[in-house]
Amino acid sequence: MITLYLSEADVRDILTMEIALKAVEDSFLRLADGSAVMHSRQRLNPAAHSYLHYMAAADSHDRYMGLKIYTSTPQGLRFLVPLFHTETGDLLALIEANYLGQMRTGAASGFATKLMARADAQTLGIIGTGLQARTQLEAIARVRKIERVYAFGRNAERRTQFAREMTERLKIPVAGVDSREAAVRTADILVTSTNATKPVVEGRWLRPGMHINAIGANFPQKRELDSVAVFRAGIIAADSREQSKLEAGDLIQAFAGDESKWSQVIELAEIAAGRVPGRTSTEEITLFKSNGVAIEDIVTAGRIYEIAVEKKRGVELPFWSKKSAADA
Repeated sequence: MITLYLSEADVRDILTMEIALKAVEDSFLRLADGSAVMHSRQRLNPAAHSYLHYMAAADSHDRYMGLKIYTSTPQGLRFLVPLFHTETGDLLALIEANYLGQMRTGAASGFATKLMARADAQTLGIIGTGLQARTQLEAIARVRKIERVYAFGRNAERRTQFAREMTERLKIPVAGVDSREAAVRTADILVTSTNATKPVVEGRWLRPGMHINAIGANFPQKRELDSVAVFRAGIIAADSREQSKLEAGDLIQAFAGDESKWSQVIELAEIAAGRVPGRTSTEEITLFKSNGVAIEDIVTAGRIYEIAVEKKRGVELPFWSKKSAADA
């Protein structure tokens, strides 16, 4: 059989935010109707500061299954999605998945914002100005008419560069601010995109009616929101309640000692299906805790594969040929 190898360059040429937003929306609708299943992320820690992470999902609607597997070490991160056919078991593609992950994570916040933020939300605050922050802004700007963005990052030079770059890309004024509080106080929509281990957002800063996308903390010992911020949210949604119990430090630490609090957490798929509302009033604070789930990767990878085949992108690799099978 022939497997298609798609590099980061191929993925960047194929995957737009429009495609990613549709793929992520489909992911949650399929979770809602039962045509998708997934396993939460698992991690191996064989050496200090070295991890192997893996997470699997299947989409019976489009007949794709696979996993995202990646390493994180002091030398960096390496992401790969092996994509299989659900019925034949064929290995359809090997897809380098760093950019894929950035885009689908941004798209998840975009979709959550579409479902949970006020319709008239215009001001966006963001804490963290790394690579992921860029796709967060891009996705949210596609689902709400954002008039102004306030961004905080610890490095003033990078903060200024981020503001300049994103102003040009989005054609929306993006201003760097010199404190986390300044990014929060005026926001209708807030994004936290950091690797913080201690809260970067205090609940006393939150405005009535705002929506928060907390995306950075996916280890139990890490958190971006203090407990007051979590408890001020009238609606708390997660991409996966099960995965949140394993790694969403924001919620794990806030709920410590009271497991009943988890009953307040709904899943984004439930809102997508119309079973529960994304908000119940204009004054309510809403929170989306994004961990990043495998079905987002697999549905998005399926879209990338289909477009790559159509456009004749990638390199063909032979796997499990009939000759080698006979020799075995």
